[in-house]
Amino acid sequence: MTVAAFRPDDERLADAVELIESLGATPVPDPMLAVEPTGARPRSDADFVVLTSKTGVELAAGLRSEDSAERWDPGDATVCAIGEPTADVLREAGYDVDVVPEEFSSSGLVDALEDDVDGARVEVARSDHGSAVLTDGLAAAGAYVHETILYRLVRPEGAGESAELAADGDLDAALFTSSLTVEHFLDAAEELGVREAAIEGLAAATVGVIGDPTRETAESLGIDVDVVPERADFEALACETIEDGAPTYTE
Repeated sequence: MTVAAFRPDDERLADAVELIESLGATPVPDPMLAVEPTGARPRSDADFVVLTSKTGVELAAGLRSEDSAERWDPGDATVCAIGEPTADVLREAGYDVDVVPEEFSSSGLVDALEDDVDGARVEVARSDHGSAVLTDGLAAAGAYVHETILYRLVRPEGAGESAELAADGDLDAALFTSSLTVEHFLDAAEELGVREAAIEGLAAATVGVIGDPTRETAESLGIDVDVVPERADFEALACETIEDGAPTYTE
């Protein structure tokens, strides 16, 4: 199987390639996201601070070599992570983590906080493509919500190898990790003049996505989705998608 992975071109893509190979498939690394730091830091005067990604934590903590701004200090704020992967990076960076929702999603975090944030100042620090489900949900629970954009997500130059493979019928599976990876895949296909052919190619492939918002985006844009793992992480996505798409043999 040829399997496309769209993670940013850092250790996440390297880990994705290694995982796909360990599952007996051939990876097609095709980064659809690149990070542009803004230099901003989360506010330090909030009652609750929400971090939604590993990248956001690294930037807040000043761990990226290209970013020399001071390390963020949460003070007495309740530190919230949208899921265990983000919480793990926070802990590795030396921060205490107070809240991790059972469901690793924006709605799951709203559910975890809604009884505690009425009248509280809540700082949400994330990318420029964060879901309104989180900020609107917290505001509806009575919080005073402030959002800080730590980084912008853009499509890297040269992306689109997977779109060309899909258009030629040579892609067996695709692993979309966010709505933005879906949109950037189709934007790249459009620039290459193969958008409709790529969508047709994906219809013959096995398409896996993380989360219902990504599924909804894909389906609204004409992409059939085959796999949405219950656990919202890349390992589950890759394992279940490759298992679902693997050929079966009969005597």
